[in-house]
This record gives sequence, C-alpha cells and structure tokens, in this order.
Amino acid sequence: MLSIQNIIEMLKNQGANLDLSQIDLLEKLNAITHKKKSLFNAKNDKQGLYIWGDVGRGKTLITQSFLYSIKREDIVSFHYIDFINFIHNELNKYSGLKNPLKKVSKNISKNNNLIFIDEFQVEDVADAMIIGDLLISLVDSGTKIILTSNVHPDDLYKDGLQRQKFLKSINLLKEKIDIYELDGDIDYRTKNIIELDKEGSKGLFSEEKIIALIKENFGVDEGSNDILTINNRKFRCKIVLNNLLWIEFNSFFKEATGAKDYKFICDKFDWIFINSFESFDDDSIDIIRRFISFIDIAYKEKTKVKFFFNDTDISSIYSGTKLDILWKRCASRLSEMKNYDYLEED
Repeated sequence: MLSIQNIIEMLKNQGANLDLSQIDLLEKLNAITHKKKSLFNAKNDKQGLYIWGDVGRGKTLITQSFLYSIKREDIVSFHYIDFINFIHNELNKYSGLKNPLKKVSKNISKNNNLIFIDEFQVEDVADAMIIGDLLISLVDSGTKIILTSNVHPDDLYKDGLQRQKFLKSINLLKEKIDIYELDGDIDYRTKNIIELDKEGSKGLFSEEKIIALIKENFGVDEGSNDILTINNRKFRCKIVLNNLLWIEFNSFFKEATGAKDYKFICDKFDWIFINSFESFDDDSIDIIRRFISFIDIAYKEKTKVKFFFNDTDISSIYSGTKLDILWKRCASRLSEMKNYDYLEED
C-alpha cells in the first residue's frame, strides 16, 4: 500500500496538486478503510463516508486512487448506474421470496468489507425505495460504504415521488456515516479535458482513447447505459451517465430531434462528448439544421461540449449553400466552444 504522501505525489504527477481539503479527504479515506469489520461498533463510530461537492473537484479521482493503492480483494467499486443494475439483477434472483432485499444485502456483505459507489444520484422512485434501506442494512451488517455525489444527502431525490420515505432512510444513514464536503474552486475534470487540446494531440481520438478518457475522469468504462430517454422517446447513444452524454454526430442528428430535446440534454448533463463527424451537403440539410440548433442552445447555456473532430475540419462539415449564413455562425461558435477559455466558464 502506498503512503498518503506517495498518493499525493502520484496525483501531482498527473497534474492534480491537492489542496488542504483534498488532503484531508485522503486522511478520512485512510481512517475508514483501516477500521475492522464488526457488528458491534460504538454508537458514534461511523461506518462510512459520503463525499459531496461541485463537479470536477476530484472526488472520484482521489477516492479511486486511494482505493487502488490499497489493492484489497474485499473492496468493490461501482458507478451508481452499474450498482443499481446489479441490485435489480440480484433482487430478480429472489423474486417471490420473503425479504429479498435482506438476502441481497447479506450476500454483498458476506463477500465485501467496503463498497465504493461513485456518482451517487437517485432519480427513480423504484430505486429510491430500495437504495436507502439497502445501504442501512449493509452498514448495520458491518460493511463500510463510501459514496461520492454532487449534492448533500438532504438534496438527494429532490421533489421525487414518495420522498419522505426515502428521506427517513437517508436520515438514518446520516447517523451512521460521515458527511464530508469537498469544497474548492478547481474543476480537475474540466482541466484534464481541455488540456488534451493544449498538449498538441492533433485531436486524433479513437473510440478506445475516448473510453480511456471517460474512465479516467468519470470513473466508468464502456458497457454503461447507452439509451437516452427524452419524453418517453428512446435514443441510442454511446454512453449515458448521470453527468456525461456521449453521442455520435452522424447518427444522433439523423434522429427526429428538436430544440426542446437539446435544451433537455444541456440542462441534464455536465458534459456532452460528440464524435464521428463527417461531411454533409444540402441532401442532408435536416441533419445540419438540427446540429446548428443544438449548437445554438449549447452555446447559450454554456454547456461543456467536447468535440472529437479528428481529421474533419469544421469548415468541411457542411458543404451546401442553403444554410450558408446559419452555418457560418455555427462554425464560428464551434471554434469558440472548443477553446480553453470557453470550457473554463461556469
């Protein structure tokens, strides 16, 4: 296992100079992971850590780096979406039996001393009715949990159906785990992504390279949810996370989408990745018209969009004439949106 100072140096070499709040988080992670598993913890002895703070503060990076340094087989990590899918699959195994959630909890606890759930963000009523009770059951069994989220526990599942029942579970959970706010001003995720272009990479990104970028900065790999649902309409995408949408230009904008859809995704996601650009003329004018509409809304909303143009020049994306004036404005905005200053704006 690396020492905390070694982890600090390792992260520094990756371009993350930790501030005092982030170093304090490392200390808290160290304390939690070295507690022995026990059913008989003192009343005030916390069994986990809920880490919350703004997007890009390093919650995932620091926690994953620390847990990786431990190299223990009794620690398991999930992205929240993967965890929920895992729980539903496990519950299906006990369908029709008494207390299926208790059986799932017992199986998880039997094999794991600590569970890390990244990007914790409850949005679905069915998940809300499950997740609070499950986490309490895990903690009561002696299993430690570490959660990262962009919001305080009190703001989870805000305005959701049957929220009072969910809050009752969360309030119990707050008594059993520490709540830690990772505050500060540096958005490391944005910094890492915008540095890609500054380093002179020539913008050449294969899908494998994009997946590696997502895994490093968002904590997940391919195989996550790839269906985007907007007003009961489903769109196939590359990856859909709580805070990231990855779409392909040459397929997504072929769909019958409009301004309301673009406003929805700009409001919902912190980052939008777009790849698979190609050239179109007036025979595909609807595709270009939709893309222009998306760019207008993303530009207005200051949405963080990472364009993987690769060998496609912005000027060559549209070679027609019917939308010439609109495209010139769009091309100008594309050039601005992909630069360092635009991506740093809040």
